Amino acid sequence: MVDDPLAGRRVLLVSTNYAPEHAGIGPYSTQIAEHLAALGARTHVLAGFPHYPAWSTDPAYRGRWRMLEHRGGVAVHRRRHTVPSRQTAPHRALYEASFLAHGALAPPRVRPDLVLSQVPGLAGGLLGARVARRYRVPHVVVVQDLMGAAAAQSGIPGGGGLAASLAGRLEGRVLRGAALVGVVHESFAARVVGMGVPDTAVRTVPNWTHVAAPTADRSATRARLGWAPDQTVVLHSGNMGLKQGLEVLVRAAGADPGVRFVLMGDGNQREFLRAEAAGLPNVDVLPPAPDADYPDVLAAADVLVVTQRASVLDMSLPSKLTSYFAAGRPVVASVAEHCGTAEEVRRSGAGLVVPPQDPHALLAAVRALAGDPHRAAELAARGPVYARERLGREAGLARVVGVLHEALRGVRR
Repeated sequence: MVDDPLAGRRVLLVSTNYAPEHAGIGPYSTQIAEHLAALGARTHVLAGFPHYPAWSTDPAYRGRWRMLEHRGGVAVHRRRHTVPSRQTAPHRALYEASFLAHGALAPPRVRPDLVLSQVPGLAGGLLGARVARRYRVPHVVVVQDLMGAAAAQSGIPGGGGLAASLAGRLEGRVLRGAALVGVVHESFAARVVGMGVPDTAVRTVPNWTHVAAPTADRSATRARLGWAPDQTVVLHSGNMGLKQGLEVLVRAAGADPGVRFVLMGDGNQREFLRAEAAGLPNVDVLPPAPDADYPDVLAAADVLVVTQRASVLDMSLPSKLTSYFAAGRPVVASVAEHCGTAEEVRRSGAGLVVPPQDPHALLAAVRALAGDPHRAAELAARGPVYARERLGREAGLARVVGVLHEALRGVRR
């Protein structure tokens, strides 16, 4: 067996988010790092303390300033940072600045052969660039969300104007300095190139399905959750933040008491949504399902929904989509017509796209699927096929490793 080119090399992955976080970027950063370790790379991670999606530091990590963990063959160097319970541009800036400052003042004592940064956070990209410059080694950046666009499009208070401009400038600086830039969806590429990154340096590295296929009896899971067999259940799972615009689900629930809407997850808008839904018996706001139970809960719903504010165009691709497709249920996407999320749902053939922030359009799509079980089953069946053919874990990790191989070979832009 031929050793992988990364075997024996020191690789530093910089990611604010890492295990035990179970949602968002954390699982991808963790699986990449552990895969590199399995290939024989001497893998180190510079990470923050677990806090997402609750935006509250995991109790097991409170009271610590910095620490070193060993997880899955990876040395994880954690640095403390602020964790804002309320999302505003100043709070977000302090969050980024605190991780940047702590990581710069106390970097891991490792001389890497290669640095890989996950963006966001923006601080991770800046720290990765700093370490790569210091040791004159390649820096690869994987863009999960576009930070400048996020500041402008997500609806975060104070995020427009100067804040978006500053985030965009810093982001552009990081990306232009990278050896190669990976984007999780091709819809990001034009904006990255617009920041001055040569198109020859951009690679598409889609995220993959990181949860198992459902295995439990669907009827038994519904009964355990208290969902009646004849009730249409619409489930949103994941982060409850500003950019999701989840108020549309509460308004849809108010328009049709016969449809049950389940908001499962955590985030800075969770209590606001709970208050908005007060008095609506057909809205449940639930904590995240345990990892082992999560695929079966998704599969127990009738419709899985992803929502985004109308302003969200090209800043992100919800990581929940990979899990939704694997669950084998039809997806309704309440998102902008030409955004990456809409493109992904259409390409999968596993769901419907409706206008964003329009509860009546969303409800019409849900009713159409409930009234046409054959059509719903047809869409549902396409999700797992798409997940297997395009979103497999082995293929996803191989694409990331391929980009790292290119960087090590000194591929010129």
